[in-house]
Amino acid sequence: MAAKATTQKGSGSPMSSHVKDCLSGILSPDAVPFTPLGQESRGELSSVAATGVQFSRCYSKLCSLRAGDPASLKTELNLLFDQLISENYTSNYCPNHNIRAEEVCSLLVHATRLVPHNQEHLVVKLCQLTHHLLNQLQVVVDEQTLDVCVNYVVRALGVCATWAHCDILLALSTLVYGNGLHCTRHLSELLGEGGVLRLYGNPSQPDMELRRAALTCLANLCLGIPGQPSLEEPYRSVCFKVFLQTLQSPPPPPNADPLLYCMVVQGALKGLQSSLSKWQFGGAEDLGSLLAVLKRFMFHGSPGVCVDWPSVLYPTPLPQYQTCTPEPTQDPPTKAKNSVNKKRKSRGRGKKTGEEEVREVGPEPQGGGETLSRTPVPTPSLYPLWKISSSDSEFSDPEGAAHSKLRLYHSRVRQGALLCLLTVVKAVDRRTLYGYWSSFIPDAPIGGPPPLTLLTIVLKDPSPKVRTCALQVLSALLEGSRQFLGVAEDLAPPRTSYTPFSFSMATTIRELHRSLSLALVAESSPHTLTQIIKCLAHLVCNAPYNRLRPGLLSTLWRQIQSYLRHRDVNVRVSVLTLYGALMSTQAPLPEIQLLLTQPDTQNTSQDTARSWRRTDGSASPSHTAQASQTPQTNSPRGSQGHTPQSSHTPRGEESRVPWLLQLCMSLVTQPRDDQSDSDCTVGGGSSALEPSPVRLEALQVLAHLVRGYFPLCQVCLCELGGVSARCLQETDPSIQLHGTKLLEELGTGIIHQYRSENCQSERCRVPIEQVVQFWVDVLSGPLNGALQSHQHPTLQTSACDTVSSILPQAFTQLPERSQALCITVLLGLTYSENSLVKAAAVRALGVYILFPCLREVKSNAVRALGNLLRFLSLGQLTRPGFERPLEEAVSALVTTVLSEATMKVRWNACYALGNAFRNPSLPLGSAAWSCSAFSALCCVVISCQNFKVRIKSAAALSIPPSRQCYGDAQRFEHVWSSLMTALKHSQETRHFLEYRYCSTLRHTITHALTHLLHLSQSHDLPALGASLETEEGRGFKGHLLKYLRGGSGGADGERGAGVEEEGEREGGVTEGEIEENEEERLRALSETLERLRTLGRDGGDGDGEVGAGQGRAAEVLVAFLEDVLTCCEEMKSTSSD
Repeated sequence: MAAKATTQKGSGSPMSSHVKDCLSGILSPDAVPFTPLGQESRGELSSVAATGVQFSRCYSKLCSLRAGDPASLKTELNLLFDQLISENYTSNYCPNHNIRAEEVCSLLVHATRLVPHNQEHLVVKLCQLTHHLLNQLQVVVDEQTLDVCVNYVVRALGVCATWAHCDILLALSTLVYGNGLHCTRHLSELLGEGGVLRLYGNPSQPDMELRRAALTCLANLCLGIPGQPSLEEPYRSVCFKVFLQTLQSPPPPPNADPLLYCMVVQGALKGLQSSLSKWQFGGAEDLGSLLAVLKRFMFHGSPGVCVDWPSVLYPTPLPQYQTCTPEPTQDPPTKAKNSVNKKRKSRGRGKKTGEEEVREVGPEPQGGGETLSRTPVPTPSLYPLWKISSSDSEFSDPEGAAHSKLRLYHSRVRQGALLCLLTVVKAVDRRTLYGYWSSFIPDAPIGGPPPLTLLTIVLKDPSPKVRTCALQVLSALLEGSRQFLGVAEDLAPPRTSYTPFSFSMATTIRELHRSLSLALVAESSPHTLTQIIKCLAHLVCNAPYNRLRPGLLSTLWRQIQSYLRHRDVNVRVSVLTLYGALMSTQAPLPEIQLLLTQPDTQNTSQDTARSWRRTDGSASPSHTAQASQTPQTNSPRGSQGHTPQSSHTPRGEESRVPWLLQLCMSLVTQPRDDQSDSDCTVGGGSSALEPSPVRLEALQVLAHLVRGYFPLCQVCLCELGGVSARCLQETDPSIQLHGTKLLEELGTGIIHQYRSENCQSERCRVPIEQVVQFWVDVLSGPLNGALQSHQHPTLQTSACDTVSSILPQAFTQLPERSQALCITVLLGLTYSENSLVKAAAVRALGVYILFPCLREVKSNAVRALGNLLRFLSLGQLTRPGFERPLEEAVSALVTTVLSEATMKVRWNACYALGNAFRNPSLPLGSAAWSCSAFSALCCVVISCQNFKVRIKSAAALSIPPSRQCYGDAQRFEHVWSSLMTALKHSQETRHFLEYRYCSTLRHTITHALTHLLHLSQSHDLPALGASLETEEGRGFKGHLLKYLRGGSGGADGERGAGVEEEGEREGGVTEGEIEENEEERLRALSETLERLRTLGRDGGDGDGEVGAGQGRAAEVLVAFLEDVLTCCEEMKSTSSD
């Protein structure tokens, strides 16, 4: 009772509140169910706590010892080292033992001072302790500790006996792991001439244990930590040479330990992989030697392989044709079918040992590469020899374990070689690697002994990890190979005199399809199966199927259908990735279009349709095998045996809606009928949706399908819009982002249908009424929230792109509220702090500018673009990816200036360009877009019938503050001559009302010409002097006198007419640059005269005709300005009288 009363009394205290919060979290229905720890787990936790206490006790005792203590020091050190080494510092339940890295470093440094090098047993124990602590606690030592400990172990290698060197090297390898750059003081002792690591790592070293330890040290020295520099030259080359020589050395004698040899090879391969990350190959010989040795160890320990491996692989020339004349052949379908059935019968009988998986082999891959010399065993090459035995009882248990361990080590060597090859593929230029493709990728079936290629490993290696590595290498080779594979073609009949290179590439693609299809049928490991499908996706993305005979994609299409209901999520995701690749490759392909439009001819019941959503097991390879081995035709039949049917699709439209479209929409929106073992959905039950990766990939497939095959998808336009709206309502930003991208693809597809160059008939387009309703629904939905989602800039950027994809004809018929929403939100986003959002908003406004329905909106939009371009900072302009939005913004303004839009929009566009010219960060003189901007302004200042457009263009041409902003002398001359011509024709107009702007136009043009005179340089003078000697020059003199005397543009009311339009007052008609009094104009012209006199003296002193011409032009300009100033003085004195 007392306890109860106490609890109630303190219920209002902060402590009780905290307890309530904790209890509410524990008792929450969303809380993870409590699972009590078992006896073993509790024992492990107690041992973990004891480990921390034991380390602290030993650490304190060790730090209290001093060198030179009595003889008991040796005994105490032995006991302390044994206690520290015996502790297990790793645990699944308590990864943090409160053992600080500083304590470990301090312990090791102090121990090196207590243990003399002549006490070899203590030295060995200290080295073992160093490896044990640093390895299990994952401690990164500081530079001071690293220097002390490395110095200690290096001296120990020179003092201690050889029997202790393995343990010393083990400690050294742990210390230098990723610290090669910080060990520069000791590198000469380790890697220099006669260095201990070079000595022990040399292939001539008889002690393989020392070789293995030395190679591990070298590999860890070469290892580079991301973001930090790695080992420098020439030591990096020394290590590379040691690794390569180790792998090139002949195999050990028969009495050598094969496991130890495998570990030596693994160390060399790991070192090669570390040193190849930033390696620059010296030439083809280095690369050929490396590839040869890697190919040799790709098959290390593979049963049945007996090959004379070459020491160097040479690149194959890539001619336009080859002189060999093999006739390409294809395996008959019955033979392939029999082999697959044989494979299916033997599935699951293999015995797994360690990480190895024994698997039956299928038909042998064909193609180029080394041909293997068959062993006397009457079995196919690479057939697992341990399966030939009639019984496992032929080996005793210890012998069986030894054989299993040896197979495990062999597989690790093969895996290391493939990982090293993967690093080479990523490091070497692709064009260089193309010459070596024939050594790793099969060619056409030509009969004879099969070659050894990557697909040999994919089909026949017993280890799933090795097969996965081979697939990763093959994917890396195929990725980005479109330029190389693009020459393939086999539409024409094969020639008998020679085989063209294009036909050889086509047969290579077909062999890749055949081999990967067989691997897909035979594979049972989900991880490896995922890699096979990804590899097929890379092949599909890069192969030119529009130049190949149809049939390849039909076979693949049928084969992967059943894997859509695989139990493993990663497999299902990879299948959708492959479908996305099929949708995007050379779209639209007739073969894919036919596969999408084929009706469901085999299964019409709703139960069969729902079977697509079930996850009652992995895909059945029997159906896949039978489907994949059917004859290839242009019109594949039976490929829709599992066509999904969506309940929401009208029965009359089922034959028109692609089944893949229905499937992906259901994957995104509908709950799963059942969860597979690998699904990690929260809440469980039948209402759980597909895992997020599946839904994201399905959305990407929908986007690819809409982009490439929109005519097949337009029947579901409203349904697809509903899917996007459903995605935008979710909380996952990734789902929202892909929903907006799907909307953008739908809008783009509609725009393509309505383009004038599209020959599509009117009845095949989406009706304009349906398009309007579609965008009304979209804009009234959750898209507005995505546009204002400031915490997710990428989503905002995609939403801006989405609203820019509205059909112009549909935008006109949208409600005014929807139009205002789009424009208002986009104008607001132009002030976003995120450059990507700002650029997307500018792009969208640039699109809206071209809409014929917008009047005042376009005026405001172009002025907003000008304001944005004016205030962009240098840091924003130099960001990656900002160049293109800048070009698009200027291009939109230039297009508007030259367009047939209303005059108000055009003069606002001229004003916007002038506003942009005020930004000193814009590269006016060097940017490619500046030429089009100046050309557009020069064009309208001469030819436009509207004088206000001419005024604005002339004012914009007078804004750039420096000579370099105008570009080269040719562009400067073009601007000058355009203004002179415009001044000459400043009174010519077809409309009487334009005359009231004549004075303002002449005033603005004259101001622009004086600005150019003030900025001109020596190389500009000849063109300017020549123009002043013409009739236009004499007319310019009269206008210049009026400009200097203030006789136009300010006080006569004509100028006021130029600013009466709304929105023009903020800068004045002439951009605020002409509001100068008479004295300021005369002073500016006098400064220009002095500059020209200086340029004339400098040009006259030059050698050659160029200097003389510049001098004469300067004299003309000086005389012209002197005459103008003299006339001004005379007029001024006359008026004063």
